[in-house]
Amino acid sequence: MSAGGSNLKVTLTRSIHGQLQNIAASVRGLGLRRIRHSVIVQDTPQIRGMIETAKHLVRVEKAS
Repeated sequence: MSAGGSNLKVTLTRSIHGQLQNIAASVRGLGLRRIRHSVIVQDTPQIRGMIETAKHLVRVEKAS
């Protein structure tokens, strides 16, 4: 993804149903569509903020 930067693997572990709009928007902004869906994203402050907003719904791992 990025040249020289680190990447994160983010997996949606719980449903966004019933969550506040900003939390659901953060999950969608990360590119997650359904439970157990994983995406590889760049490790940036903006992405970290979205992950922090939805930390109770996602699992984060360092991407290889």
